[in-house]
Amino acid sequence: MDPLGLQSIPSRTLKVRPTTVNRPRSQVGLQRARLRSLRYSESEKVEWETVETLGPDIEDRHTLVQLARMTGNAYALPDRENWYEIEPKWNNSFPFGWEDDQDGFRGHAFVSDDQSTVILAIKGTTLLGPTSKKDKFNDNLLFSCCCARVDISWIFSTVCKCYARHWRCDESCLSDALIQDSLFYSIGVDIVNNLTTLYPSSNIWLVGHSLGGALASLLGSTFGLPSVAFESPGERLAATHLHLPLPPPFPGNTASASVPVTHVYHNADPIPQGACTGIVSPCTHAGYALETRCHLGKSIIYDTVSRFNWQVDVRRHPIKEVITTVLEEEGEWEDGREVPIALAEDDCVDCYKWEYFENDVSLE
Repeated sequence: MDPLGLQSIPSRTLKVRPTTVNRPRSQVGLQRARLRSLRYSESEKVEWETVETLGPDIEDRHTLVQLARMTGNAYALPDRENWYEIEPKWNNSFPFGWEDDQDGFRGHAFVSDDQSTVILAIKGTTLLGPTSKKDKFNDNLLFSCCCARVDISWIFSTVCKCYARHWRCDESCLSDALIQDSLFYSIGVDIVNNLTTLYPSSNIWLVGHSLGGALASLLGSTFGLPSVAFESPGERLAATHLHLPLPPPFPGNTASASVPVTHVYHNADPIPQGACTGIVSPCTHAGYALETRCHLGKSIIYDTVSRFNWQVDVRRHPIKEVITTVLEEEGEWEDGREVPIALAEDDCVDCYKWEYFENDVSLE
């Protein structure tokens, strides 16, 4: 019996499709260029290579359901009641980050039975639990405009000291705060490096929900790996603060739209839309400054407000809601499609009130 009341998955196969990506020829070279830009404001050329690989078919509903279920499993251990059933060929998995209760970066790597594909599923934010403190710290550092300093009414502690009054923020200070070895992005770089060493001939994909989805996107952009992020806050500004070099754009696309990242979210969830803000919002009350809304790659947006007559509500954010109510819903969403078309968020702007500058002496 399924304790979550979820039906068993149909006997179908996760679909793949040919995917063209631009990858850095050397991770050492990319990280050197990133840190040189961050520390010295100097540019260094990154060499890219165009690679043909196999990525997930994000136009196939069953494939998205499977990836979302793996993403949900990043929050659990096998055989627990909140573990989602997935295709048998993916039953070979190993956990990471669960050894230490205080380690926030955790999840599972799912390996196909022929080892042709490895899917790294990264856990998102846990509100209550041993990882919640680190989760919140990374959330507020990555998705706030300036150190989780929202306005004068903000009563929670900030995560860095880069605020310079009057909606001004020290860019170099903010970037320095994001390169700590203990931050999830840095930990993720090490884990993906290890995976590419263990499985040099395998296709590696990254998936995650919320904070985990943003990390999957940032890491996928770093390594040139196909990534799918569910209900993720906007991570494009975080990529800028990380000084993450983006690949050369494909024809007809911007650089940010050319990374191999697909965001999947619905419009009744305020978090990926940067709308869980303001002094009366539940995110603010809980001490989260989730202000950004612009995403890398392309986004699949489900119109649940119209289809289900939902109100925008943070309670629509959990991965279970996305799996059982949105992705597993049969039928067409738009123009005869089971999955809405993925589009770039080219005109999106984050933190328009803020001015970012370099090395100001007037910091608090």
